[in-house]
Amino acid sequence: MKALKKEADDLSKNDRLLIEAAQADPARFAELYENNFERVYAYIVRRVGDRGESEDLTAEVFHHALANLKKYEWRGIPFAAWLFRIAANLISDRWQKPKHEQLLGELDQIESIEAGAAELEEVERKATLFRLVDTLPAEQQRVIVLRFVEQKSIKEVAQAIRKTEGAVKQLQFRALTTLRARMEGADA
Repeated sequence: MKALKKEADDLSKNDRLLIEAAQADPARFAELYENNFERVYAYIVRRVGDRGESEDLTAEVFHHALANLKKYEWRGIPFAAWLFRIAANLISDRWQKPKHEQLLGELDQIESIEAGAAELEEVERKATLFRLVDTLPAEQQRVIVLRFVEQKSIKEVAQAIRKTEGAVKQLQFRALTTLRARMEGADA
């Protein structure tokens, strides 16, 4: 938890400098993109649930942010909060069906970064988890992606990676154990 808070504080300190640099030279926006992509994607995928649509919306968020960067004014709030607001607005625009009124109501309640502090922490936790998956050995990484991102069964994963179901279960167990230990280390 302390490590995530320190990381968030470090990002906030650098936000202003990166924003000013990107406002002067749009080519510098890439640094803001890299620093915030995982958070924004995690935020969107949690609400939308569809991978393809989440990817489209994430791209749209950054396109909108780049197009409106000159208008952005630094107010001491992390740049990610502005990106989350853009994402919430884009999601709201896409979900105009009555069955999604509850989602719209939740999005309307997001008024400030303070109100969304717990949510930001959850997004940070997921972003850290995404980064940690990338540090796993290739086979474990592939099993985790197939099982939890693509939501394939043990049998389907076994066929895809040409291993037995038992081997897949073992790879999954090792990966989850490693991720759990690393996440606990990040929270310390």
